Amino acid sequence: MSHYVFVTGGVISSLGKGITASSLGALLKASGLNVTIMKCDPYLNVDPGTMSPYQHGEVFVTEDGAETDLDLGHYERFIDVNLTRYNNLTTGQVYSTVITKERRGDYLGATVQVIPHVTNTIKESIQRVARINDATITIVEVGGTVGDIEGLPYLEAIRQIRNDIGRDKVCYIHVTYIPFSRAIGEMKTKPTQHSVREMRAIGLTPDIIVCRTQRALTPEACDKISLFCDIDKDCVLEARDVDCLYEIPLLMNEQGLARKVLKRLGIEAKEPDVEPWKRIVGQFKQKKARKARIGLVGKYIKVADAYISVIEALVHASLPSEVGFEPIWISSEQIEKDGSGKFLADLDGVVVPGGFGDRGIEGKISAIQYCRETGLPFLGLCLGMQCAVIDFARNVAGMDGAHSTEFNPDSPFPVISLLPDQSGIVKGGSMRLGAYPCRIADDSRAFRLYKSSLIYERHRHRYEVNNEFRAKLGRKGMVFSGTSPDLQLVEIIELPEHPFFVACQFHPEFKSRPQNPHPLFVGFFMAAADHCLKAS
Repeated sequence: MSHYVFVTGGVISSLGKGITASSLGALLKASGLNVTIMKCDPYLNVDPGTMSPYQHGEVFVTEDGAETDLDLGHYERFIDVNLTRYNNLTTGQVYSTVITKERRGDYLGATVQVIPHVTNTIKESIQRVARINDATITIVEVGGTVGDIEGLPYLEAIRQIRNDIGRDKVCYIHVTYIPFSRAIGEMKTKPTQHSVREMRAIGLTPDIIVCRTQRALTPEACDKISLFCDIDKDCVLEARDVDCLYEIPLLMNEQGLARKVLKRLGIEAKEPDVEPWKRIVGQFKQKKARKARIGLVGKYIKVADAYISVIEALVHASLPSEVGFEPIWISSEQIEKDGSGKFLADLDGVVVPGGFGDRGIEGKISAIQYCRETGLPFLGLCLGMQCAVIDFARNVAGMDGAHSTEFNPDSPFPVISLLPDQSGIVKGGSMRLGAYPCRIADDSRAFRLYKSSLIYERHRHRYEVNNEFRAKLGRKGMVFSGTSPDLQLVEIIELPEHPFFVACQFHPEFKSRPQNPHPLFVGFFMAAADHCLKAS
């Protein structure tokens, strides 16, 4: 039977519960244990796939095609394990399951209630994840903040699990915020006290409290939390802001987080091997004389979390380089107004990421045209590849008015469109989601980067390159270096004569890890670093 660690949050949202859970997972895995992590999201959406990035940040896609919370990206990057649709649970999924069972008659005429039917469904989902992964320890992050009405069924469920399997198989970690009053020069612990009181009111008491703070936790604050929250002083941990996310496992290890959790659960394991994390942090903090300025041309740049996997993939690629990485956020709508040169002239590379909808599309196309014509290293992701095909069709292949039928159904040259077998499918059903195979041409830049002729990458899109125009685009110099095994779907394009011009229909950022950077991002960053050094 798996042991469970439940991570909750208090005081304010966006505290870093996901990073805390991920760091613990990394340390437990480094101790030789089989670990899995799950996110419980209290919102009523079935998944975040239809939610605006302004609302919920990036939608992270798993190998099996689930559209999930961005915290699953942190989980995968920290514990280096591919997760599945079962690792993300939403209230929408819970109620869909309960209502389906009720309509089917599974409850045998009983009055369906939050307790026990909703809480039982939550418990079954949590235990299924542990069972599928044969996990020694299953870490469960409960989204939201203690005290939120929508989170109550989850808190009740994790309370019941303690009674179902035994107190010695469960550990509760509560992440809180410790504000600092400049006026009186004092850390305030009262919000944490109130948050823990809320937990106690529903039958939960934290075993470990992780305090998010901008400065060192004072002994006085630690004493107050210990006294008023009825917790051992050495179980009050500090989570200070850091520049490098991958330093957090090291800081948590210095405070003995994994050791305290294992003691609570009665599990013996070796000390975590944190040398790989030390190397990563050392590379990140290494002083580098130059920084490659990488422009991220997108439509959701007001919310950094909308592109969090892209940024992390660039960080991973830059770690071994003698050149650092500086992200430059550029609105594609501003490019439409003011032109590409104003924003791109001083950059060392440009990434055009994915997205949906026509807002800012012409700005993305303009940015790609600038990169193609000036030799500026370019990497296109999903919609970024489609925009690269549109630019090339319009400005190289002479197809005036070329576009995607997603944005212009009447385009004379619909170089991006739904394929014939996608027509008439209800929205959502025609999406390519999850891992698909891709064959790579042997004499291509993609092959030199991947060092393989067959790869699997994760998709999240609906429209494809229109095969009617591939031959003409190819004659003008565009190379389709990656395709589906049956050659019907374009997966990677490149321009061989360009210093680096590669775009892919999939999302390589989802598979990049700090200890194993993605090859496309590595190739792109090397080209950008070379551009930076030549420019200096």
